Amino acid sequence: MMDIQAALDCLVPNPVCELNFQTPFQLLVAVVLSAQCTDARVNKVTNSLFQKYPSAKEFANLSVDELGKEIYSLGFFRTKAKNLIALSKSLIENFDGKVPCTMKELTTLPGVGRKTASVVLAEAFNIPAFAVDTHVFRVANRLGIGDEKSPDACEAALKNFFPKENWAKTHLQMVLFGRYTCKAQNPKCTDCPFQSICKYFQKKG
Repeated sequence: MMDIQAALDCLVPNPVCELNFQTPFQLLVAVVLSAQCTDARVNKVTNSLFQKYPSAKEFANLSVDELGKEIYSLGFFRTKAKNLIALSKSLIENFDGKVPCTMKELTTLPGVGRKTASVVLAEAFNIPAFAVDTHVFRVANRLGIGDEKSPDACEAALKNFFPKENWAKTHLQMVLFGRYTCKAQNPKCTDCPFQSICKYFQKKG
């Protein structure tokens, strides 16, 4: 069977998170904002947002309307604003204003699910985690890694398939591969080394 990890290492040898941040809190905010939105658009907003409001303390004092005006261009801005203010208050009340570093604690925060928590664990704390976003979910299923119907089941399959020490790196590799090559619409199949195992390519052919 094809060595998927080796192929990803060739395709994306040095994967880097494309969200800009300086602290675990800023990463948490950026990931929440990135839902249904591109990282590039999030970075345009957070560039000034984090200068004005660098920590949970500042976010917790904002109103939904105030924060909404800052992030309105990102879509679903009222829901995101409500969640960011609520999670900031929760951080202050329950975690001394600091972002916790366990899945159990992170997922107690408003608006934070397993995907968001996994990104924070891996990128902010270097703790092995495998975040499953739309890109990872699509690539995993096209390559037959589990063929799962839900993100949680896909996460379990990926963790079983790849060694733990590679989870954070492989997640980023799959995100970037899915974002720029194995796209949802019009994927660049001619440039792909996975043609022999890809369910999408075989079905298309």
